[in-house]
Amino acid sequence: MSDSALNVELRVKEFLKRMTLEEKVAQLGSIQGRNLIENGKFSRRKAELLLKHGIGQITRVSGGTREVKDPKQMASIANEIQRFLIEETRLGIPAIIHEECLSGLMAHGATVFPQAIGLASTWNPNLVKKVSSTIRRQMMAVGARQGLSPLLDVCRDPRWGRNEETFGEDPYLVACIGVAYIKGLQGSDIKEGVIATPKHFAAYGFSEGGRNLAPVHVPLRELREVYLFPFEAAVKEAGALSIMNAYHEIDGVPCAASRWLLTDILRGEWGFKGYVVSDYSSIKMLRTFHHVAADDEEAAIQALEAGVDIELPETDCYGEPLLNAVRKEKIPVKVIDQAVSRILRAKILLGLFENPYVDVESASKAFDTHEDRMLALKAARESIVLLKNDGVLPLKKDIGAIAVVGPNADDARNLHGDYSYTSHLKCEEPAVRTVTVLEGIKRKVSGETRIYYARGCGIMDKSRKGFRDALKAAEKSEVVIAVLGERSGLSEEDVSGEGRDRADVSLPGVQEDLIEALHEAGRPIILVLINGRPLSLRRIVDKCSAIIEAWLPGEEGGNAVADVLFGDYNPGGKLPTSFPEHVGQLPINYGRRLSSMGNYVSHSSKPLFPFGHGLSYTRFEYSSLEICPKKIGAAETVRISFNIKNVGERIGDEVVQLYVQDEVASVTRPMKELKGFKRLTLNPGGKRRVTFKLSATQLAFYDREMRLVVEPGRFKVMIGGSSEDIRLTGRFEVVGGSRVIPSARIFFSQVEVE
Repeated sequence: MSDSALNVELRVKEFLKRMTLEEKVAQLGSIQGRNLIENGKFSRRKAELLLKHGIGQITRVSGGTREVKDPKQMASIANEIQRFLIEETRLGIPAIIHEECLSGLMAHGATVFPQAIGLASTWNPNLVKKVSSTIRRQMMAVGARQGLSPLLDVCRDPRWGRNEETFGEDPYLVACIGVAYIKGLQGSDIKEGVIATPKHFAAYGFSEGGRNLAPVHVPLRELREVYLFPFEAAVKEAGALSIMNAYHEIDGVPCAASRWLLTDILRGEWGFKGYVVSDYSSIKMLRTFHHVAADDEEAAIQALEAGVDIELPETDCYGEPLLNAVRKEKIPVKVIDQAVSRILRAKILLGLFENPYVDVESASKAFDTHEDRMLALKAARESIVLLKNDGVLPLKKDIGAIAVVGPNADDARNLHGDYSYTSHLKCEEPAVRTVTVLEGIKRKVSGETRIYYARGCGIMDKSRKGFRDALKAAEKSEVVIAVLGERSGLSEEDVSGEGRDRADVSLPGVQEDLIEALHEAGRPIILVLINGRPLSLRRIVDKCSAIIEAWLPGEEGGNAVADVLFGDYNPGGKLPTSFPEHVGQLPINYGRRLSSMGNYVSHSSKPLFPFGHGLSYTRFEYSSLEICPKKIGAAETVRISFNIKNVGERIGDEVVQLYVQDEVASVTRPMKELKGFKRLTLNPGGKRRVTFKLSATQLAFYDREMRLVVEPGRFKVMIGGSSEDIRLTGRFEVVGGSRVIPSARIFFSQVEVE
């Protein structure tokens, strides 16, 4: 143990010796920031009642109330909370203030980046790290030192409303993007960083019927290989310092009460040294929702013994119920001490005891700077996926007339995801300046171009009254840009987001009817999708000349879409999830077994748009595949090299993708698995040689005895631009005996570009 680590442990032990039972239990609790605020200011009166013995966490000072809108105000309140705890409680232990930060800090005026599914569509971990580094700076400016992100839920059911919050359907991609996000948020020195909180542990994104909170039915092998993989990478590769449990149950055991998940695997197998926070109210839900606890006292015991260290968002069970349990000797004090030690250790590592306060005056300079907006624009551009194009795109800027129609064409609020301040707090107007698609188009075209706008219809309503104006606009124009999709949030008006699960994943309301009516006008239709989940577009796909998937692109979304429409930016995003033809095909992820590929009576089992798909305004040629050596041992590495060339006339990005298939194994294996990728920018005629260094340990799977092993055998290599667009194939062989993989495994391929 290093001197610094030893010093931390000595400080923790010293605190534990001095703490009363009440003070220890207080460190395991939390309080909502809004409960300490009155008339937009910190209230000492409320604090004296609520923070008698200190507190472990403060929930959402910046994003929990409509009253606090100025960054200086946020920073001032954070300082006053910490000052009260340090000066007015016996031991003077500061709190960790946490905030939501899924697509940016969830605070009024903070930068809103593309929603997570959009960030995944960039296939650019370096960009994602820059985004989360910017989020870190904005959070620290207002005193927040823990972020409840990223979601590492591998999502394979578009019905689930939280699709938009995920990085998609593939464990490798989710892990790569997630690790980058965590590294950016925590920084190279946690004293200058924000604790990341990967969630929801575990398998939350594959719930029964796609319904939020529903049970998850997943075999142990699939659970480990698919759903736990990103979390293991987050712990071992990124050094995540906190984890959040999931709401649901697995085989009858709620995750908040699963010692097997939270202690045996997380701490025992993976060596996790951080602390576990409960998803909001999930401990209380052991009594109220799952009915595995008779009262709050029993719920507290189950959660704490399982390994949940802090209760969020406020203290329902880890207060008097937990105190009573200890006093009755239903749970030993050493279990309390263990959890408290983890919280104190984190506060010491953050440097909160030495630097609990922030500079109030500089806080306002940290939010949404010009550089931040340019990064938001870059992320939005790279997140856009061109699903279809018959040649209509890119448009000329001096085009004579354009019809811009649809409910998302001129609605700035609808460009935000569910955990932006705007959507989450149900604001009528965006909390940060947001460019609509219509605005972006108006800025892009020539002064002579005529733009005819008509809303056409709403997101969900059944009224067709607006069709007439939309058709009039189309008849006067050379092309129709239809901006359709979903609205994200937590209200009854929203169709995507937490708790907004859908049984039908086609365009809601009468939006498809609008496309069919516009098609009759005979003008080319460019469909721009603003949405949070992969949609079934089979009814209208043939009626559209081009389809752009923009997801929920954030504050610069309108400019990014316009850049793509008019060719100022060549789209290079790729789908992180498959688009089904029909909801009845689900699940339809690319990494299925061969036995899952049988067709239906009237439908194929293939997706409409596959995982990894995305078109460009240029063309790319793959050649000269070389695999060396052809035979490797179970602890060795194979080099997979090939050329990629831009054979078109425009600069463009291509995401080269490496897939592998284990041809014969002791248990059935997926038809293909993503094992590497790289986003490249190539000038016309430009050529690069790409080499993936694939470790044999990346081929490991859980065998019939549930051992993580590399088995000897032949492996098929597939290189291409999507899971279906395979351009090059080859093979190599792993020789020798089976090898059990040690805990220090290799998660990702190394990529070299010459």
